[in-house]
Amino acid sequence: MNILVLNVGSATLKFQVVVTDADRISEDRDERLIRGQIERIGGESIITIRGADGVPRKRTASLRDLRAAVDWLVGFVTSEESGTGLTSRGELHAVGHRVVHGGERFRSSVAIDSSVLHGIEETIELAPLHNPHNLRGIEAARAALGSGIPQVAVFDTAFHHTLPEHAYLYAIPYPLYRRHKVRRYGFHGTSHRSIAYRWRMLTGRDRADVRIVTLHLGNGCSACAIKGGESIDTSMGFTPLEGLVMGTRSGDIDAALLDYIAGKEGLTLPQVEALLNNQSGLLGISGLTNDMRDLLAEADEHQDRRAKLAIDIFCYRARKYVGAYLAALGGADAIVFAGGVGENSPDIRRRICDGLQWAGLHVDPTANEALTNGREGRFSTDDSPLAAWVVPTDEELLIARDTFRVIAGVEPT
Repeated sequence: MNILVLNVGSATLKFQVVVTDADRISEDRDERLIRGQIERIGGESIITIRGADGVPRKRTASLRDLRAAVDWLVGFVTSEESGTGLTSRGELHAVGHRVVHGGERFRSSVAIDSSVLHGIEETIELAPLHNPHNLRGIEAARAALGSGIPQVAVFDTAFHHTLPEHAYLYAIPYPLYRRHKVRRYGFHGTSHRSIAYRWRMLTGRDRADVRIVTLHLGNGCSACAIKGGESIDTSMGFTPLEGLVMGTRSGDIDAALLDYIAGKEGLTLPQVEALLNNQSGLLGISGLTNDMRDLLAEADEHQDRRAKLAIDIFCYRARKYVGAYLAALGGADAIVFAGGVGENSPDIRRRICDGLQWAGLHVDPTANEALTNGREGRFSTDDSPLAAWVVPTDEELLIARDTFRVIAGVEPT
């Protein structure tokens, strides 16, 4: 089955075409025909394409909106120029969509119909910055490929529906949960699920034996405690603002700060929320950038104090969550790093692991330095009771596999 995977943002579109079926999934030989992203949709868009050789190629096109972008994309991937071998739109058999928020209704990936569309619309107030774009992606795919093509929604929140009540409820008046569904939902679930599955394949573990802490570290960051293959706690909460320090998000703060900052700075509460989402985190502390690579360079080359401070706070917060989740799990077999920072920064991995020797984690410096640019593997010493791994996340592959499973009626493993 040739599956088009779409991950839609406000002005961006990430995509892949994946060939998969039951045999390919079981043998881990899914085939990526093409992948890439379209940026700056709404004007002269920048398109980055990687074919089977993995080499990035850039081009531009005038794409007035998302519908035009998806139509261009479908036309390109079925052209001879793309190198996919696909020659008609009919050879795309299904579309899988990343949908950020499924509320309490969507606990697994589902085939999209009018009822599902209505359900996604009902969760817009929970994810106003994401779900509207996801809906537009579904509509754009239908316009480009026709109403007959199967489409599947894969929800970021679905993996965290296994959180027990004591983990997902906030200690606020219970009627607020009953009336308004105020609770921890968690995000990055597709990534954490992908990481846990891949780690299980690499180590030969049964699903029931998985007991790990996963760290998705990028511009957005989250931690997850996974036991028996299920999420039992996670750092992001009602929104993606809670938890770890991120590129521009503050992570955990005292809730009373919102009113205090609003009064002192003459801001409205929505303006304070925007400040915590867009001007905080690494950017807010350093005053320089939200890019960890640049902060590490500034700290190393110029000894910039605030760059160092931002890095220290980032790593300290992550280590605190690891400690908390080791307690929640009653111990773990591994800490698994993923995301742009987690996969490519040996320095950040080392800083987070430093101080976890009490838990039995000892880093092998040579192995740690070798794990960048998509490489996966263990970087703790062989005698460490608590292992440390790098396992690159592959959300698009999981979305493609879930799309096949939903259409074929096959249960995930």
